[in-house]
Amino acid sequence: MVGTGGPVATFSVWDYVVFAGIIVAAAGIGLFQAIRGRKDTSNAEFLLGGRQMTAVPVAMSLTASFMSGITVIGTPAEAYRFGASFWLFVISYAIMSSFSAEIFVPVFYRLGITSAYEYLEMRFSWPVRLIGTSMYIVQTTLYTGLVIYAPALALNQITGLDLWGVLVATGTVCIIYCTLGGLKAVIWTDVLQMVIMLAGFVAVIARGAILQGSLTKIWEDARQGGRLEAFDFDPDPLKRHTFWTIVIGGSVMWASIYSINQSQVQRYISCKSLRHAKMSLYVNMVGLWVTVTLAVMSGLTMFSIYKNCDPLANGDISTSDQLLPYLVMDILADYPGIPGLFVAAAYSGTLSTVSSSINALVAVTVEDFILHMFKNLTQKQMSWMNMGLSVFFGALCIGMAGVASLMGSVLQAALSIFGMISGPLLGLYLLGMLFRTSNAIGGLVGMIIGLVLTLWVGIGSQIYPATPEKTNPLPVSTAGCNSTLSQNYTTTTAPWTTLQPEPPIADSWYSLSYLYFSLVGTLTTMVSGLLVSVMTGGCKQEKVNPDLFVKKSDLMLFSCFGKSESYREEDFRFDKNTYNNNNKQLWQKLQR
Repeated sequence: MVGTGGPVATFSVWDYVVFAGIIVAAAGIGLFQAIRGRKDTSNAEFLLGGRQMTAVPVAMSLTASFMSGITVIGTPAEAYRFGASFWLFVISYAIMSSFSAEIFVPVFYRLGITSAYEYLEMRFSWPVRLIGTSMYIVQTTLYTGLVIYAPALALNQITGLDLWGVLVATGTVCIIYCTLGGLKAVIWTDVLQMVIMLAGFVAVIARGAILQGSLTKIWEDARQGGRLEAFDFDPDPLKRHTFWTIVIGGSVMWASIYSINQSQVQRYISCKSLRHAKMSLYVNMVGLWVTVTLAVMSGLTMFSIYKNCDPLANGDISTSDQLLPYLVMDILADYPGIPGLFVAAAYSGTLSTVSSSINALVAVTVEDFILHMFKNLTQKQMSWMNMGLSVFFGALCIGMAGVASLMGSVLQAALSIFGMISGPLLGLYLLGMLFRTSNAIGGLVGMIIGLVLTLWVGIGSQIYPATPEKTNPLPVSTAGCNSTLSQNYTTTTAPWTTLQPEPPIADSWYSLSYLYFSLVGTLTTMVSGLLVSVMTGGCKQEKVNPDLFVKKSDLMLFSCFGKSESYREEDFRFDKNTYNNNNKQLWQKLQR
C-alpha cells in the first residue's frame, strides 16, 4: 500500500525503453547539430554557436544548466524535510536576473568576449585572469562531479541501475554531443531536457493529487505538518534558511552564478543581439520560477503521502536524496514507462549541466590558456583541440564524481561550492566594473583574502555541521508504517564529521548559513581590494578604457533599447593594447 513503508517496485522493461529513448534523443540532437553545422568548424561556431542564437532557447538552456539532477532530486527532499521556505528563492531569482541583465550583460557583450575571464586581464592583469580561470575550473569540475554522482547514487539504490555504469554512460553521452555539436548542440539538447524535467515533476504532482484526493488535501497536510511556514524573519545569520538568508544571501549567490560563471555567460553572449541576450535572462527568470515551484510542490506532495510513515526514519532508504526516487517507484510503478520518464528527468538535468560544464571548460581553456600560449594555430588545429578537450574534461568530470561523493547532502553541497568560490570572483568583477580606482594588485589581494575567508568557513561547516537548532528540520512520523525496518538512520553528512572535537567557533562562525558564503566573499573582496588599491596608487593610475565599466545607458531595461543590430564581431573587438599601463607597472613592481 502506498505511503506505508517497505520495499518498492523496480524498473520494468518499458521504463528502460523510455529512459534509453530519451537519452538517445539527447545524443541525436548533438549529432544533428554536428551534421547541420559541418561546413562551419570555426572556433566561434563551436564555442558560441556563431553568435546567432535567439532568446528563448538560450533562456531554456540557462534554466536547465543549473536546474540539474540535483534540483530534481534535492529540492523536493528539501521541501519535504524543511518546508516550503526554499520557494522564496523566486525573489532571489528576480533580483539576480535583473542584476545580471543590467550590469554584466552589456559589459560582456560590448567587449565581444568568449571567456568571461578575458575581462579580468583587460581590467587588471594576466595573473589575475589566470587565477580566476583556475578557480572556475576547480569549482566546475568538482560541482559537475557532484551533479553526476549524487543522482546516480540515489537512483541506483532505488531502481537497481548500475552506479558506475550509469556514471560512465552519462559522461559518454555528454562527450559525444559536446564534441561533435558544440554550443548549439548543448543549447538545443537543454531545451529537450528542460521539458522532460518539468514533465517529471508534473507526473509526480498529478499522481499524488489523485491518490490523496486533490491538491487541496496535499496543501492542507502540508499546513498541518508545518511545511508552509516559509516566512521566517529572524535576522540570525546562523539559521540555515530564513527570509533574509534566502533573499539577501541567495540573491548574491545566484548572481555569482549567472553573472560571471562561464557556463551561463557563454550562453547569453552567443545571442545575436544585446536585446536577445538581456531577454534570455528575463525569460530564464520565469523558467526558474516554474521549476522551483513544481519542485517544492513535489516535496509537499511527498510529505502528504508519507506524513505517517517517513521512509528515511523507517529505514526504507539511507539518505534524504533518495526520497523522491523512492516516491516515484512507490506511486508510479503501476504505470509502465512513467518511472522511466522520471529517471530520464533526473538524468536530463544531469546531462544538461554536465554538457554545459564541458563546453564552458573547453572555452576557458582555449581562450585563457591555449590561445595565450599558441597564437598561430590554424582553424583545423583549433577544431581538433576543441574536440580533444571535450573528451578530456568529460573524463575528468566523471573522475571527480568520486571526490564529490564526500560532500554530503547534494543540494546544500552544490550551492556551498558556488558560494565559496564564486563569491570572491563576483567581488573582483564588481571591483573592476564599478570602481575606477581599483588596480591589479588590489584586485588580486582582495580576491585572495575573500577566497581564504570563504574556504575557511565553507570547509569548517562541512567538518562541523550546524546543529538542528540552526537547520530546523521539521518533525516526521513512522506511526503509520506497516513494518519498521530500522529506527537508526543517519542524515547525509560528510564522513569526516564524526568523532571530531568541536572548536569554540563551531557553533558560531562554522554555523553561518551556507547562503551567506557568497556574500562574505563578495564584500570582503571588494572592501579589501579597494583599500589595497588606494594604498598602491590606484587613485593616481592613468585613464582606463571606459568600455570596461558599467555605463549609465547599460542600466536601462532591454525594452528601452530600441532596435538592436545583429552581433558583428568587428563592432565589439577590444584592443588589448589599451590595458592600463599603470596596472602593468604596479604588477611588475610587486613581482620585484
